[in-house]
Amino acid sequence: MHGEYKVPGGKLVVADVAVQDDCLTQVSISGDFFLEPDTALDLINQALVGLPSTASQQQLAAAVTAALDENVMMFGFSAEAVAIAVRRALGKASSWLDHQFTLIPPVTLPAAMHVALDDVLAQSVAQGVRGPTLRFWDWDDSVVVIGYFQSVKNEVDMVAAKAANVAVVRRITGGGAMFMEPGNCITYSLTVPTSIVDGMSIEQSYKFLDTWVLEALAEVGIKAHYQPLNDIASKQGKIGGAAQKRFGTGVLVHHATLAYDIDADKMLQVLRTGREKLSDKGTTSAKKRVDPMRSQTGLSRDAIIEAFIQHFAQRHQAQTGDYLPEELASAKALVVEKFLTEDWLYKVR
Repeated sequence: MHGEYKVPGGKLVVADVAVQDDCLTQVSISGDFFLEPDTALDLINQALVGLPSTASQQQLAAAVTAALDENVMMFGFSAEAVAIAVRRALGKASSWLDHQFTLIPPVTLPAAMHVALDDVLAQSVAQGVRGPTLRFWDWDDSVVVIGYFQSVKNEVDMVAAKAANVAVVRRITGGGAMFMEPGNCITYSLTVPTSIVDGMSIEQSYKFLDTWVLEALAEVGIKAHYQPLNDIASKQGKIGGAAQKRFGTGVLVHHATLAYDIDADKMLQVLRTGREKLSDKGTTSAKKRVDPMRSQTGLSRDAIIEAFIQHFAQRHQAQTGDYLPEELASAKALVVEKFLTEDWLYKVR
């Protein structure tokens, strides 16, 4: 039984294991990592032999940690990385290569439809109607999409929003408000089984699921990095942020919005961006919080999206697809029955 895990920004960890009577009977850890002293590798393997095949990532990592003294130095990997590789070998966790991804290019729909599609596609993946899916949003309306736990009155000046013809929609994920006008940002949603982030902390899963976009940004000329917990930034400042929703059905929705060319003045009129949040980012003006990709790449928004699509498709052998008619019908119904209702919008006062 074979499993592999590439540590984001680190090295590859490979686990080859054998199981008998629901216990690990043979374990061989290998990879391109560094370990001193080299005899510690035998200690890692021995620590895992005898553990139940149902052991959690935490239990496996704890066994490895307990077997190593303070003189052992691990470079490019960790006890947690070993545990993830073992879980993958056992079929308890999965990797990108274990799944056939579908990639849906931008389809212009009202923003509320895209919010609803996050909910609908999570059900489709959970039920096996479709495989893991990356989809790009496109929209033809101006809207503020607030996080699940945000208060409308604290985040949005509703009088200013109405005057500017900007709607407000609450999404299913947490995080901050997104000021979205046609063409002003790039938003994508990634719907995957939670097995793909098995054993990772929430913070680790954010960076892991966006590794591909950091690579794609580099290809269009932006050297980006993750800024904990959920911001994507370059040395010029914040580019965007990500958010997640985990369902009890074993599915996770991870989406991100990256600024392309935002009308900062209009955004400030509509959003009530608090001083406390800005000070935490080390800035004094909301205008400085988002550094549009247009100024850093010189490329059109469409060209950047196409670069993202090509990179993901090549990296994960994704096949181009589309929304199913029943998914669009379900999303349309959810917009009316849930996402555009007062009860949903003001569920957090």
